[in-house]
Amino acid sequence: TGSKYDEPRPIADEHRHDHIAQTKPYAVSDVMSDLLDVAARTLTIGSRLVYIIPSTLDFQVEEDLPFHECLELVHVCYQPLSRVYGRRVVTMKKVIEYDPSKREVYLSRIWKNGAESAEKCANIRDKLIEAAKQRPDYEEKLAFRKQKRKENRQAKKRAKLEANSNTDGRGENPK
Repeated sequence: TGSKYDEPRPIADEHRHDHIAQTKPYAVSDVMSDLLDVAARTLTIGSRLVYIIPSTLDFQVEEDLPFHECLELVHVCYQPLSRVYGRRVVTMKKVIEYDPSKREVYLSRIWKNGAESAEKCANIRDKLIEAAKQRPDYEEKLAFRKQKRKENRQAKKRAKLEANSNTDGRGENPK
């Protein structure tokens, strides 16, 4: 993630409290490649990396899970979230020292089946939403959630206005 600008603009202090940084798209395959590469570079021998990765039922650990030559797979635990989708908690241990001169080789081997393996982990959120839309009560629940979010936003605005009206603009009570 990061700014869409090469040189980010500074954020004024009065806007920092509610500033949301802009982000760039970051493909799941790149995120996982970077995660494993950083772990392989920075962990000490014997240290562990634990992460959660989305997956489908047809996910094959040996074929679809990203690997790094410096990391050994210790454990994978699957948690189903629906009949088709779930997530896996993956534990890996660093077993070999990282050789910076081999970085490109390491990165090229992370996904055994390349884009096909990475795609099984990508876009699962969109697939879950599409599956949820097929349920008969989806529209009703969606309307309820939208109404609750709207009410929460309005309550936050009211609280902020009330807090500002009780202060002199510097966070101090004028009394």
